Amino acid sequence: MNSRSLPVLASLVLLLVGAAAHAEPLAKTSTRDWPMWGGSPDRNMVSGETGIPAEWDIKSGKHVKWVAPLGTQTYGVPVVVDGRVFIGTNNGGSLRPGIEGDKGVMVCLDEKTGKFLWQATHDKLPSGSVNDWPDQGICSNPVVDGDRIYYVSNRCELVCADADGFLDGKNDGPFKGEKYKDKQDADFVWILNMFDDLKVFPHNLATCSPVPFKGVLFVSTSNGVDDGHKKLPSPNAPDLIAVDAKTGKVLWQRSDPGDKVLHGQWSSPAVGVIGGQPQVVFAGGDGWCYGYEPKTGKPLWKFDLNPKDSKWVPGGRGTRNSIIATPVVYDNKVFLASGQDPEYGDGPGHLYAIDATKRGDITESGKVWHVGGKAFNRTLSTVAIADGLLYAADLTGFLNCFDVKTGKRHWQYDTFAAVWGSPYIVDGKVMIGDEDGEMAVLAHGTKMKVLAENDMGNSIYSTPVAVNGVLYIANRRKLFAICGEGGQ
Repeated sequence: MNSRSLPVLASLVLLLVGAAAHAEPLAKTSTRDWPMWGGSPDRNMVSGETGIPAEWDIKSGKHVKWVAPLGTQTYGVPVVVDGRVFIGTNNGGSLRPGIEGDKGVMVCLDEKTGKFLWQATHDKLPSGSVNDWPDQGICSNPVVDGDRIYYVSNRCELVCADADGFLDGKNDGPFKGEKYKDKQDADFVWILNMFDDLKVFPHNLATCSPVPFKGVLFVSTSNGVDDGHKKLPSPNAPDLIAVDAKTGKVLWQRSDPGDKVLHGQWSSPAVGVIGGQPQVVFAGGDGWCYGYEPKTGKPLWKFDLNPKDSKWVPGGRGTRNSIIATPVVYDNKVFLASGQDPEYGDGPGHLYAIDATKRGDITESGKVWHVGGKAFNRTLSTVAIADGLLYAADLTGFLNCFDVKTGKRHWQYDTFAAVWGSPYIVDGKVMIGDEDGEMAVLAHGTKMKVLAENDMGNSIYSTPVAVNGVLYIANRRKLFAICGEGGQ
């Protein structure tokens, strides 16, 4: 496996319209839109789209609707809303003429043609790689609500921008300090600078994909350790914040991991209704998962994803893991697995089904089932659940199919390459991309059946998304729109 910098990967996991009870979004969108990482706040990687092909060929163009250039390092997952596609990347491709150099970029493309419309451009932090790793761009996946788009920039900012950019000829909102103001640039509405205003110290990169609920955005700040991996420069900075989506005002904040943060915090929160109680679920940098009341931030429960005798050793040589994957809320439970910065290599991981109806420290009482040790490796990936089956991938390249109620493994598929993205269920198929640039397509079911292994021409650090009969797949440098007969 090629050694990569941690921040990049983590965010990718970067990674969905599931069978679980969905939380209420900021506003209603088309049922066929994909407005955020996970498609809905519960983050389950499942789509109801049909007519999605299992096999395509990017060389001959078979089933390829269009191809759009991106930067040189892309970890973002496409978000598709109201005829537009949004994806985070870097400025390596210089898509917007006149802007050169290493920058974080959020790109807006036309859904039907892939035509470049506009981009948000963010300069690198002057502190360098300790906070903003070179060439990694924007790893946050945005959430789109109506005419607003929200994401976390490489500069550790929570950004609210006009979904039309400056194409509409207007400068919306109170923010008037845009550096780039042409029609192909972003129109920022407000920006919350977590680095300056909240004293957050992101380790290598800020990566969170915001999750919405009733007009509020929940964001992991990515607060982490210093360049020497021994000291936490801002132990009192918030690890999770709740922000008013209209104004950017911080409504509440939590710092439960505190000075126990192991490395960085690159997971993204989820929201779901569990036992009739809405909950914000946050995977902390201390290896614990937390549940909170969305309106107040009141703690509901916490769960340690590591064995009691686990030890953290800087450099990933210990037995205690971080959490990079995003929690998934399904059937009153939380499904989540632990892992490490990919730079630390392989090792034992842990996948849990957690009963989130319980309260307090539920590490023992809330454990429904667990797969770990030699049976499951470290992972960056978020799970996908449908029809009683849970799919989970690990960094070493294995895609597993488990019974969602018992944790029994039905089958295991080997990609023979590192996996950074997440499995995706669509149209009776399960898809997983790998570092060798293949998108494997398997039949959704209890018996393993490989339908196709599609060459995408470059490493895949992202997760596919299906909208309006079209499958979107980002490799490191390009975004492909794959279309079956019924695609629009």
